Amino acid sequence: MKTKPGSGKVNKAWLHDHMNDPYVKQAQKDGYRARAAYKLKEIDEAYGLIHPGNVVVDLGCAPGAWSQYVRRRLAPHGAATGTLQGAIIGLDLLPMDPIDGVTFIQGDFREDDVLAQLESALAGRVVDVVVSDMAPNLSGISSADAARVEHLIELAVAFASEHLKPSGALVAKVFHGPSYNAVVGHFKQAFQTVKVHKPKASRDRSSETFLVGWGLK
Repeated sequence: MKTKPGSGKVNKAWLHDHMNDPYVKQAQKDGYRARAAYKLKEIDEAYGLIHPGNVVVDLGCAPGAWSQYVRRRLAPHGAATGTLQGAIIGLDLLPMDPIDGVTFIQGDFREDDVLAQLESALAGRVVDVVVSDMAPNLSGISSADAARVEHLIELAVAFASEHLKPSGALVAKVFHGPSYNAVVGHFKQAFQTVKVHKPKASRDRSSETFLVGWGLK
């Protein structure tokens, strides 16, 4: 396999930054599987989204950091195991090691049979919060990647619109690029209130940001 000149230097620089990242170190200390937990933590604390007793669906949940955070929010005293006040259902294409109290479904969110499994796991319960860290495999072709990003957001918004309680919320990762305005438009069509939030744990050089919508129209 050919590599671009200097790619080794880039990889070493990324590894150095990663190992010295304060959020990586904090995640290791707190027992989170990824630094991404602090992105959701900041968003949750900013808008007061997740509460004990909630039903939460985590789309694109692997490796599990967001589900871990939600699990602690729903547990007495923030425990990582034991009693859970509420329910968490996670879904991802990739496998995920079990998390105490989290129902995991492995499959493609775009397929009807996987959505049917998700609805079966809900067992008729209304969802309080949907969180989505989903991201497509990018091809490097701007127009194609933009379409993939927009499609995933459309699916997340459609799922949220169908399953959320009227005052429920959706948090979704999006990317600045050709599809950004269209994605924001999908949110504004579905929710009364829409906020854009770039958590401190999201690296400055990353094009990712997060949309938060609540109050179904």
